[in-house]
Order: sequence, then C-alpha cells, then structure tokens
Amino acid sequence: MAALDNPFARKLSAFVTLAPSDLAVLSDLHARRRSFPAGRDMMHEGQKDQTAYILTKGWVCSYKLLSGGTRQIVDFQIPGDFLGLRSILLRTSDHNVEPITKVEAAEVHASGLLDAFTRTPRLATAVLWAASRDEAMLVEHLVGIGRRNAAERTAHFLLELAARLRLVGLGDKSGFKCPLSQYLMADALGLSAVHVNRVLRELREAGLVTFQNGHVHFDNFDGLVGFADFDRSYLDHEGPLLK
Repeated sequence: MAALDNPFARKLSAFVTLAPSDLAVLSDLHARRRSFPAGRDMMHEGQKDQTAYILTKGWVCSYKLLSGGTRQIVDFQIPGDFLGLRSILLRTSDHNVEPITKVEAAEVHASGLLDAFTRTPRLATAVLWAASRDEAMLVEHLVGIGRRNAAERTAHFLLELAARLRLVGLGDKSGFKCPLSQYLMADALGLSAVHVNRVLRELREAGLVTFQNGHVHFDNFDGLVGFADFDRSYLDHEGPLLK
C-alpha cells in the first residue's frame, strides 16, 4: 500500500516520523490481505492461533460474551487500528471481534510482527504508543460510564470518534460518516437504545450535534466540546514525538 493510502501509517505518524525503511516494513505487514462480511466474527475469545489484523477499510466492534449470553461492546475499531495485538502477545484472544460493515484487513502473524519489530525498532515504539493510547481510551470510557451522565457520555463518545477518524483522514470538525446503530451505541455506552435515541434528540434540539442517516454532523463543535468537557490530550494527537 502507498504510504498516503495506509491509515495505519497515518495513525503511527502522529507519534513518530516514519522513514522510508519504516514504510517499507509496514508495506510488508500489509502483504496478506483479507475481506470479511458484516456480522461474521474475525476473532473469537479463546482463539490461540496468534493471528492479528490491521484494519484498512470498514468498522468493527470488540466485545465480550457473558455466561448468560449477554454481550458488552468494549470498543469500536476504525481503519488504522490494530486488532488482536494482545492475542499475539498473550497467545490467546481475550475478546471477540465482529465487523459492523464489510471490512478489509491485513492479516499479521506473530512471526511477521516480531520480525518487523526487529527490522525497525522505531516501528515497534510507534505500535507501543498506539497500544498505550488505546488503553488510555478504555480508561476514559470507564470514567464516562461511572461519572458522566447519559448526554455527556454520548457527546464525549462522538467527539472521541471524530478525533480518531480525523487522524486517519476520515473526519473533521464538521462531522463524519458513522455506520453505528443506536443499539450498538447503547451497548457500548451502557444505556438502552431508547435512552440513546432520547439523548441524541436532546443534543440535536440543543443545536450541538445531529446524527441522522449514517452521518454525524457537528452543529456546534466547540459547544459540544464544552458540554462534554472533552479534553483530547489523552489521545496524544499533538504531532510526532520522535523525529
């Protein structure tokens, strides 16, 4: 893949300036390409084949199933995200990954990833940054569920998605395309679908954000940031730290 067409390279470039040799290794990691239809799991909890993916097109969700059959969505992944890195490092997948849309992804095996890290330690450092940022997002999600009310939680969630998508060239302050249903959002936010519907209506009537027909439009971006008390510093998108 050309560097400018590679969401993973765009994302890592937020932390480290990638040299041509780094981009060549990234290209090698994208050599094995696969497609998955919506609704068919790419990864399963307990899987031990040490396979991970770099998402290049489409959206997926990672989730856990409880013994009673209920599901909790942990997060949504977008192009440029690494799926199953822990599965490689811990040898067993601790969650499931389901495509929300049709997706394209690069299949990465443990041997290939470790070889890439050996060839370019800067790339290994950048991937560590990406994994640390993902952990910071999960911490923020826990704070949201525990301390933010439903409207603040929903607004913060949409602003975080916008920041993540903007990093890989798929969104900006005006808005972004979003394939998530209210049921999926409710699962991730710890709310009911009815509650999400009501909150989205309240945010729209307040002139802050409109989510309709698969598109999020920020009617008042700065107002929404203030309403959600959104501080994007935890996403660390301020430019490369390593030149």
